[in-house]
Amino acid sequence: MSIGEAAGLKLGKAVRDAFGTALKDLGNEFPNLVTVDGDVGNSTRTEVFAKAFPTRGFNVGIAESNMVSIAGGLAAAGKIPVVSSFAAFLLCNAFDQIRMSIAYPGMNVKLVGSHAGISIGEDGASQMGIEDVGLACSMPGMTVVVPADAMSAKKATRAMVEHVGPVYLRCGRIEVPEIYTEETPFVIGKANTLRDGNDVTIIANGLMVGMALDAAAILSKSGVNVRVIDMHTVKPLDEEAIVKAAKETGRMVVTEEHLMAGGLGSAVATVVARTKPVPIEFVNVGDCYAESGDPMGLLQKYGLTTEAIIAAVNKVRSR
Repeated sequence: MSIGEAAGLKLGKAVRDAFGTALKDLGNEFPNLVTVDGDVGNSTRTEVFAKAFPTRGFNVGIAESNMVSIAGGLAAAGKIPVVSSFAAFLLCNAFDQIRMSIAYPGMNVKLVGSHAGISIGEDGASQMGIEDVGLACSMPGMTVVVPADAMSAKKATRAMVEHVGPVYLRCGRIEVPEIYTEETPFVIGKANTLRDGNDVTIIANGLMVGMALDAAAILSKSGVNVRVIDMHTVKPLDEEAIVKAAKETGRMVVTEEHLMAGGLGSAVATVVARTKPVPIEFVNVGDCYAESGDPMGLLQKYGLTTEAIIAAVNKVRSR
């Protein structure tokens, strides 16, 4: 069964594709918008912008640290630089430069990590950004956004550009179900409740939102009413939505395509522990690196599936 099938969702574009198109569409509206790329613009899709605005697209080669420093300089000169590379290359390779040239001085730089998670498949562990959200969240002042589908990615791209300050936007490689419509709101720091329920809450972001909706649809057939929240902004977190869900459903499952440590699960657990302690389970990559393989096969092997979410819901309901 494909992602979103149980929930009756249609397969749409990859988040990275929607980001590239959305960025190009913003080019005329934001004349100071520029891209800085590490020679992977054909993969991150910043090449779409660069082809439309050739004097505003900068390819600095495979030199992520220099790329980030250049972006900091462009921001200091009044530009709005969008820096893109694979999530692993950007956040892991250039972390110190992001910290010192962007986060610490609070520069208006937009970091876009493409090919995040294990679903990039055959590229292998060295190119899988699975610690990127944790690294980004650890930096003071950094906004962290993980859109679930093409439409939310389009809206997130605009929100990112309009936001003043450093932002990290996470993009996936594979095609994902269509969840959002033109009418669905997207506000940084404000989660979206995609399905209401009073038995348990599933909080998800990115690729896992479609699976969460699948799990909710399947569980509804056995009389379990599941609330599904797309927590697209990991930082700043929508604490109000979390507390409300904890009070009203009394149980939670958090799922994400990220390591167990430092991501959405850690952030939600902190809020729950501080405000309204309830039983909570987690579905994520765990504490390991993955391997090269078919994307869906890897998701299955490392437990990022609808079945795993259903098992977590059943486990948390038994506590």
